[in-house]
Amino acid sequence: MIHSMTRRAFAAAGAAALAASVGLAPAQAEDWAPNKPIEMVIMAGQGGGADRLARLFQSIIQKQNLAAMPVLPVNKGGGSGAEALRYMSDNAGESHKIMATLNSYYTTPLRTDIGVDIEEFTPIARMALDTFVLWVNADSEIQTLDDWVAAVRAAGGEWKMGGTGTGQEDSLVTAMLEDTFGIEITYVPFKGGGDVAKNLVGGHIDSTVNNPSEQMGFYQAGKSRPIVAFTPDRLAAFPDTPTATELGHEIVYWMQRSFVGPKDMPAEAVAYYTAMFEALSQSEEWQTYTQEKALMADFLTGDDLQAYFLEERAKHAQILELMGEGSS
Repeated sequence: MIHSMTRRAFAAAGAAALAASVGLAPAQAEDWAPNKPIEMVIMAGQGGGADRLARLFQSIIQKQNLAAMPVLPVNKGGGSGAEALRYMSDNAGESHKIMATLNSYYTTPLRTDIGVDIEEFTPIARMALDTFVLWVNADSEIQTLDDWVAAVRAAGGEWKMGGTGTGQEDSLVTAMLEDTFGIEITYVPFKGGGDVAKNLVGGHIDSTVNNPSEQMGFYQAGKSRPIVAFTPDRLAAFPDTPTATELGHEIVYWMQRSFVGPKDMPAEAVAYYTAMFEALSQSEEWQTYTQEKALMADFLTGDDLQAYFLEERAKHAQILELMGEGSS
C-alpha cells in the first residue's frame, strides 16, 4: 500500500504508469534521466537476503525497461554495512548512486562511531518488510519451540546459533530469545545469510533465524525445518508453523527492504527513482516473489519513509542498549 508520496514523486509515478501503459520506460516520460550507469550499493555481502533482493530488483528493472541506463549492483558489506554507509555519506549530491538497505542501516551507526547520520540520507522507497523464522536441520528431533528451548538449555551455553554478525538483525532476534527464555546461546557469525543457511543444513550450527528467502531452497528440498515465525500472524508460505505470539511470547521483528540516496540528491533524481520503484512494486514478478518468499509488500516513500526510519532507529537503540551494544 502506498502510504504517502511527495507531490513531485506522485506526478512522477503517474508519468511512469502512463509510460508503462504504452510500453515505454519511466525515463522517457521524465524531465530528468540518468546519463550513466546507476550504482546500486548493497550494504551486505553476497548470497544473503539483502543481496538476493537487490539483484532481483536489478533484474526486474532491466527486464521491464524501468531505467534509462543499466543498474549495477555493488556489494559493500564490510563492517556490517559501515563500508556502504561511509561510501554513500562521501558521495553527497550524487544522482547516480542508490543504496539497498536493511536494519543494519540503523544498528551499525548506533554501535560504531563511523561519522554517519542516516537522517541526512535521502529516502526513496521502502519495498517490503521481510520476516524471520527459527530454523533447525530437518534431521533434528526438534519439532516445537518448547523442544528447541529445552535443547538449548540442555546444551549449557554450547548451542550454536548461526548469524551474520553481532548487531545484525539475526543477532537481535537471538538476544530476544535469550532474554525471553532465560537461555544462553553461542552466536556464530558468517559472511552472509546464504552461508548461514548452508552451515545449518551442513550440521555445523544448531539453528538459525534466517529470512525465509535464504532458507527456502533448503526447506523445499526437505533439509531444514521451520519451528516458529516472529510475525504477528502465520506466514502463508508456512501455514503449519506457529508464531511466537500465538505461543504466548511477544517476539515480533521485521527487516525493512528499502532504498535511499545520498545526502542532497537532486529532487529530479529522487522523483525518477521513486517512480522507478513504484512501477517495480506493481510488477507481477515482484508481487509473486513476495508471496512465495514470505515478504510483506509495503510501499512507502518521502517524508513518511524518513519518519519510519527514525522511529525504527529509536527502537533499535533500545534493543542494542539491552544487549550492551550501543555506540561507545
